[in-house]
Order: sequence, then structure tokens, then C-alpha cells
Amino acid sequence: MPYDEDDLLPLSALSHLLYCERRCALVHLENQWAENKFTALGERLHEKAHQEGQTESRGSVRIARGVRLRSLRLGLAGKADIVEFHLLDVDGVPEGPGAALSDVPGLWQPFPVEYKRGRPKRNRCDEVQLCAQALCLEEMMAVAVPAGALFYGATRHRFDVAIDATLRSETESAAVRLHALMASGVTPRAAKEPKCDNCSLLGVCMPGATGPARSAARYTRDALSHLEAEGG
Repeated sequence: MPYDEDDLLPLSALSHLLYCERRCALVHLENQWAENKFTALGERLHEKAHQEGQTESRGSVRIARGVRLRSLRLGLAGKADIVEFHLLDVDGVPEGPGAALSDVPGLWQPFPVEYKRGRPKRNRCDEVQLCAQALCLEEMMAVAVPAGALFYGATRHRFDVAIDATLRSETESAAVRLHALMASGVTPRAAKEPKCDNCSLLGVCMPGATGPARSAARYTRDALSHLEAEGG
């Protein structure tokens, strides 16, 4: 059953969800946000890629920046950093099914490209976000999107990603989980992990203080000991 326009959630929240459900809830349920050097670098990278509404042509490829996306089936809306459109017409003969664009002739293959600040991650949160963009494009343009790419600022390298059945299933499941989390209105408890040290919300989340392994009494005792040590 399709979602209504008012029920659409940020597409970018899928990446937050798979990276850390508590961070996702802090940002999208509690409207908490804090900058650090990593988020600032990420913002600059996205600003360079977005430039909403701008297009350019490079041979048989048209590049559209800041493309707005929506999927009523998944209940998601957002923006693609870049969508490349690859021309499928060769000498006036189409090579395969593609999308028609309003301002140029021919049939074109959409190819989303998502920019990320750091390096490839151990989990598939970036791939899921890219896949969601591809699924939005498929729904909006009625054309298959079999691949996209991730560009990482730290490595200055672009990785092609196949939008295959496994990734599609993982993305659809993540969208269901995201809607369930937002509907619950409950922020998950913290669990301290190595990745927490680089999180911009570390001071808001306080995983060392609020995680399940720490009782209130233990936290108070540790805090008092720290204050006494500083005073001594």
C-alpha cells in the first residue's frame, strides 16, 4: 500500500538507521544535531555536488545535480547528489529501454551517484542509500536502474554498485524498519562501540553513560570519583 505525501521520511535516514539506530532516532525523532570536523567536510562535499537544478553534458552523458527524489511505495523522499543520464540511442537506434528527458531527444539510462566524505564502510549503509535513490528513479521515470556509484572523498575514488536483488531487498526492509522506528517514537538505548568516538552526536548520545551495561548508581559513582580526582 503506497504511503501518502505527508508520511514520506528522509531518504538519507536509511544510512543513519543502518549505521546506528540510536543516531537515526536522535536526528530524526528528537531533532538533535551537532557538527564536528567530519560532518563539516561532508557538508562541503555535498554542497559541491548538489548545485540543485544545474545540468551539463559530457558527450553522451548528461549530468543533473541536486535531483529531487520520491517513492510513495517506500515512503521516502530526498535528493540525489548527481544523476547521470547515459544516452542509449546509437545512430538513432535505441540499445535498450530507457527514459525520455523533456529537454533533449533520445532515450537515457539514469545512473545515481552519491558523494560520501570518508571511506567505504564495513556495513552496507551507503549502498542502501544509493539503492533507495535508484528505486525512487525507477518509480518516477518508469525505467529500470540497474547500477549506480559511490564517490568517497577520502580516497577520491568512485565505486560502481550493482542494484541487484539482494541490495533491493535489504533497502526495502530498511525502509520498513525506518517507518517502524519513527512510528514508535522511541529512541533506542545507547551501546558504546568504537565508531562512537567519531560521531558528532557523542556528547548528546553519551553511550558510556546511558548504555545498558551501566547502571545509574555506577554512573554517579564514576562521575563523583572523576570530580574528586580533578579536585585533588
